Amino acid sequence: MADTEKDPRTERHRLGEWLPRNEAHLAQYRLELAAKAYERGAVAARMSAVEELAALIDGDPVLRMDMTRAIAQAQEEGFELGYSTIEELMSIVDYLMTYSPPFSETSLIHCPLNAVLDWPMCMPSGYALFRDPALNAQLKRVLNCWCGFLGGPHSREHLNTSPPNGWFSAEADRRIGLSQFICDPDQPYWGFASWNDFFTRRFRNGVRPVDEPDNDKIIVSACEAAPYNMRHDVQLRDTFWIKSQPYSLLEMFTSGHAEVARDFVGGSVYQAFLSAFNYHRWHAPVSGVISKAYAVDGTYYSDADSEGEDPGGLNDSQGYITAVAARAVIVIDCNDRSIGKVGCVFVGMADVSSCVIEALPGQRVAKGDELGFFQYGGSTCCLVFERDVVGEFVPRPSLDATAVPIKVNTRIATAK
Repeated sequence: MADTEKDPRTERHRLGEWLPRNEAHLAQYRLELAAKAYERGAVAARMSAVEELAALIDGDPVLRMDMTRAIAQAQEEGFELGYSTIEELMSIVDYLMTYSPPFSETSLIHCPLNAVLDWPMCMPSGYALFRDPALNAQLKRVLNCWCGFLGGPHSREHLNTSPPNGWFSAEADRRIGLSQFICDPDQPYWGFASWNDFFTRRFRNGVRPVDEPDNDKIIVSACEAAPYNMRHDVQLRDTFWIKSQPYSLLEMFTSGHAEVARDFVGGSVYQAFLSAFNYHRWHAPVSGVISKAYAVDGTYYSDADSEGEDPGGLNDSQGYITAVAARAVIVIDCNDRSIGKVGCVFVGMADVSSCVIEALPGQRVAKGDELGFFQYGGSTCCLVFERDVVGEFVPRPSLDATAVPIKVNTRIATAK
């Protein structure tokens, strides 16, 4: 391509800064990661979850074929993966089970496994591969294994003030604003028990006040997230896999909860994406009673093939993943009967280990109360409204990777 800004081999469109735009940074990262992984693999046994993943792929001829072809197709397109076989890939995955992401001001790799799979997952053979239920079930076990490490004290390697990797360094503080969060610089690791404890850090009291807490008509942002898309007149079932990625309510809420999906037919969806540097807890957008709260198993690295190789990746499949990715669903019966129900869909992207639901059915919540949180990984969220509740949303969609997020508890709409 004459315009290298549009060539995915040099520069890719990224939302949320989970991975750097520059492909050269990612290629170098994969090579360095592979070298460390092969060195460790020569002297250490693999984690059982990774062994089970390797055995699943090796024992299933279709999975083995698709994985082998996806790797080969990426290499044929000229991408540097750091591996050329499934066995080498498994060594890298195993190494990541005890990996704590360092801070980087210029080329942050917040989702290392996504970086490793970035190109095979959007090759022709990769689309079906990463939708396979058995593969995703085993990937969940692998990610839960990594989550266990990130939830323990050995994950705190980079929770320090030392540049360039320290998350409490001056460079990191400029991006995060650590003074907003509950932490104590005088304590070891600033009081964080683990990497996940740091990732799910809480704001100090008063930092994010709730807009008009006593006005039930004011709907607030459930996450600290930049607006991605707003749609009205959404349908029960739609072709979520095409390039426009319309919202398909039955897929979002699942067929097992079809009665919930039907409540929102003809209604509105507000979707926003979280940045790697954002706050990752969810809050109630309205006051009411929790009527539904459930987790949905799904995919982790499935990309919408309608997006194609350019730009590819999960960033441009955010509408699609609301129907297929692992997610948490919470439905609130609002105090204001004219609003009715509000659906909150918190979607795990890429290296997400879990979506943790804290507010359970029957629990009364006030606008701004905490509902749950994302553990480590990329993420997007949707708020779903019944027909004729929202005329328009205050924020406007942005496809700028550095878009300023809408603060949690800030007004995004006023109910009619």
